Amino acid sequence: MQLIQQSPDLSAYLVADEVIDHHHPLVRETAARLADNATDSYVYAQSAYEFVRDAIPHSADSGDPRVTWRASDVLAKGTGICHAKAHALTALLRAEDIPTALCYQRLTHDAGTGHCLHGLVAVRFQGAWHRQDCRGNKPGVDAQFSLSGERLAWVPDPESNEVDYPVLFAVPHAAVLRTLKEAPDRPYLWENLPDTL
Repeated sequence: MQLIQQSPDLSAYLVADEVIDHHHPLVRETAARLADNATDSYVYAQSAYEFVRDAIPHSADSGDPRVTWRASDVLAKGTGICHAKAHALTALLRAEDIPTALCYQRLTHDAGTGHCLHGLVAVRFQGAWHRQDCRGNKPGVDAQFSLSGERLAWVPDPESNEVDYPVLFAVPHAAVLRTLKEAPDRPYLWENLPDTL
């Protein structure tokens, strides 16, 4: 799949805002701790990915009812759904000047209620974008950091009306962010996630 930058300006994928708040002290502190053990930006990116994937449980897997959406809150509370975890990883990568985009897939909703949007990221290395899925592994899901072929949590099935969206967003999609902000808890969020871009 040919990935398409929403913004032609690569610097848009380094910006901090209210969601990807990589200027926040907790994001900076976490990034600095991870960078201490990294020999280069690739090793740092893999470490940040594995930290978000493994150390921050996906709230649906853990049963945590809290909803997070701001990167610093995901790190502080240690929980989030795929979108929130993607925001946290984006902030950690941008904190170390690694261009990072937000990406989406339309997948069959695991609650059996149609479809929902799934969030992941893309990092820019070696002049190309590489998608990564930090939602967290579980039985049947084995996502890995990779620049040599995607190792995502899921591969969309077109026969089930699932879709890989090729657009690389510099900021979270408005419908996703609005739903995260308005949700009083994860069960509500789970039933009200957008199902298409």
